[in-house]
Amino acid sequence: MTNPVSALLVVIITIFLPPVGVFMIAGCGADLFFNICLTILGYFPGHIHAFYLEYIYFERRDQSRLGAPIQKRAPGVYSENVQNGGHTTYGTV
Repeated sequence: MTNPVSALLVVIITIFLPPVGVFMIAGCGADLFFNICLTILGYFPGHIHAFYLEYIYFERRDQSRLGAPIQKRAPGVYSENVQNGGHTTYGTV
């Protein structure tokens, strides 16, 4: 159900610059800072973290489009955008 063009674009950008791919799905926050640090320390740890975030984001996005409730928070993900699959809820529920 995910738009394959946007998913492919994010993956291609992440292959070359992992922090840019993380910024596209998580925004500017702790996940981006963590990914920049991992990319500086080693190029492959930055990739692993970025692809993990993208996997969680697209999986949660598909779940929210199907109406399935998200059961648990994904470990190591600090962005609410990634945790919710880009689905925003309004109110305090």
